[in-house]
Amino acid sequence: MENCGADETAKEITMEVVQPGEAHPYAFHVSGPRNVSSPNWRDLISSSWKDANYKRTVIACFIQAVYLLELDRQENRTEENALAPKWWLPFKYKLSQTLIDERDGSIFGAILEWDRSAALADLILMRPSGAPRAVLVLRGTLLKSPTIRRDIEDDLRFLAWESLKGSVRFKVALEALKSVADKYGSSNVCIAGHSLGAGFSLQVGKALAKEGIYVETHLFNPPSVSLAMSLRNFGEKAGFAWKRFKSMLPTSSETPVVSDEGEKGFGVGLKNWVPQLSGLKNSGVGLGKWVPHLYVNNSDYICCSYTDPDGTEGDNAGKENAGPPTNGLVAAKLFVKSKGRQKFLEAHGLEQWWSDDLELQLAVHNSKLISRQLKSLYSLPASQQAQGNP
Repeated sequence: MENCGADETAKEITMEVVQPGEAHPYAFHVSGPRNVSSPNWRDLISSSWKDANYKRTVIACFIQAVYLLELDRQENRTEENALAPKWWLPFKYKLSQTLIDERDGSIFGAILEWDRSAALADLILMRPSGAPRAVLVLRGTLLKSPTIRRDIEDDLRFLAWESLKGSVRFKVALEALKSVADKYGSSNVCIAGHSLGAGFSLQVGKALAKEGIYVETHLFNPPSVSLAMSLRNFGEKAGFAWKRFKSMLPTSSETPVVSDEGEKGFGVGLKNWVPQLSGLKNSGVGLGKWVPHLYVNNSDYICCSYTDPDGTEGDNAGKENAGPPTNGLVAAKLFVKSKGRQKFLEAHGLEQWWSDDLELQLAVHNSKLISRQLKSLYSLPASQQAQGNP
């Protein structure tokens, strides 16, 4: 979806003339976070990375760096005046790999790795606890002529099919994430994205979770608008009515139906199929082991649907892990920024996630859309269904 972090702001700064000696609006010291510290020797005792706000801030900066990697490329910036590196260097990370879209040659993602040499130079003898060895970060849409065609093509792909698996970017990102997970171990790696990049991150992370590889996932303003979803809602309601009718028949039996991912599952909704999966805690389906973090703004129409409750449970106020009824195992952590009515460009922007006055609340209700997105993770393959049936 569209980016407000490095492109979709009130100013088209790349069209402005920056005078010699004048600070660029996207320079880290101009628009970056103010109250976040670089790692230091004290992190050996108490790591800043254990603080959720610090981690969210730094990862959002890493995503901003990917936007700027592409803008640096488009505007032919050299190593001396490039904007992107300033967004990862303060945190002792280095650029390990850029992810290139072969269709237009644009940079849509990057792998940043812990820079041990830079850390040692500042007397940081080891990587702070909680700091990932590698972070795969993916940008969203850049409305610039070199990138707009392929970015919008993937936006429309998601709108039409609620899936990005047909995109070349999905394959490249999945292979890159598998590579670093194999190299460092999945517990030392995370993936993050903003807007369209969050859509890719969600689906790549879920693809690995199906293989039993659980990677920490952070999604900023993930897209939720889908024409396909509206069409499937009608089909699901019809299917629900049919199963209710069958349940009243004397010889009713549960027949697996095809889920939204083309897999066989109990496709009626979380309230009905999760109880049937009780006892599957160790079955390898990933229940509760992959818990993506979603950051949404209620005024952002692209991601606000994640805050729609599914209505399957009562008030969950006071519960830390609000989510679908998954036998006490949380499916996702949904953090919501609600600051009254905001303009879309501000509500969808990346910069808000490192702002000093950011106030978030953990969602206190179930999310219908999260349930849909993660549903196939909790569906058993046909062979396991047969084994579980008496």
